[in-house]
Amino acid sequence: MKIIIALSCLLALAYANENANVLRNDAEVNVDSFKYAWELDNSAKVAQEGVQNGEEWKVNGQHSWTSPEGEAVSIQYLADANGYQVLAANPPLPTPPPVPEAIQRALAYIAAHPPQPEH
Repeated sequence: MKIIIALSCLLALAYANENANVLRNDAEVNVDSFKYAWELDNSAKVAQEGVQNGEEWKVNGQHSWTSPEGEAVSIQYLADANGYQVLAANPPLPTPPPVPEAIQRALAYIAAHPPQPEH
């Protein structure tokens, strides 16, 4: 989870450049929660908030910017015990390629023959 948060911060920093001015920068960090949001005058906007419940973190966030071609780009995501999940993206994310047949057979074999515990 910490890696997801760190990568999100790095992605957000990639939007910034030395010519961008900060229009808004809000942050609140607690032991079991955090939230931050910032906006630059080059159209980059980032918001993220997270809550810890026991050992598990649940993080919601969104990033948006205008591409060099002038296209609006945005990503909304959730990161939790199930990993990083894109909830919405503009433009839509491409459809991943199908899983190769050999990999499907290997996964089916593993599911049918789980490893035996070592004694």
